[in-house]
Amino acid sequence: MTTTAQSVTIAIEGAEPVSGLWQAPAGAKACLVLAHGAGAGMTHKAMAATADGLAGRGVAVLRYQFPYMEKGSKRPDSPAVAHAAVRAAVAEADRLSAGLPLFAGGRSFGGRMTSQAQAQSPLPGVRGLVFFAFPLHPAGKPGTDRADHLADVAVPMLFLQGTNDALAGLDLLRPVVGGLGERAGLVLAEGADHSFHVPAKSGRKDADVLAELLDAAAAWMTRT
Repeated sequence: MTTTAQSVTIAIEGAEPVSGLWQAPAGAKACLVLAHGAGAGMTHKAMAATADGLAGRGVAVLRYQFPYMEKGSKRPDSPAVAHAAVRAAVAEADRLSAGLPLFAGGRSFGGRMTSQAQAQSPLPGVRGLVFFAFPLHPAGKPGTDRADHLADVAVPMLFLQGTNDALAGLDLLRPVVGGLGERAGLVLAEGADHSFHVPAKSGRKDADVLAELLDAAAAWMTRT
């Protein structure tokens, strides 16, 4: 059973307010501040499915728009503006969740902006970060520079990744996560791409893959 998402407005220092969607199941055990990817906003079906799935597993979720997405632009915000949006959303989630254990992260770009913000200055109250398909490098351009800041993140991190993700080659991702030590965990979805899509020949459906990843994320948040 899913809960209805309620519209909220999030004030951001130095930028226009943005929209958010607050989804809190009865008896929630944790709260996740969930940022969207670069190309689709908080109402995208994948974001909605993630929020619904987590709510069904006892995790409250605050989805929110980055300012560029709120304005209908295709060009992502500067890191400074994106980081300010992350901080504002975390503050709003802390207010709405009334003391629930607080986590932050997001899809692809949104997860990376969250970790950058955390690395620069810890997000108040956040116990850990959850990455849905962390974008380690651009497609076709392998590298690990995008992960350098993770060394400055002191809270636990969970990476939820497909083994066929063109933006995170496993030969690079595994050493990155391993180098972070005990504070980082990696959950792999066999055959899934950056969108957690699996080919029909795998015998699994995308919904099955997402369910497995959400099971892992919810369990991690409730014990971290």
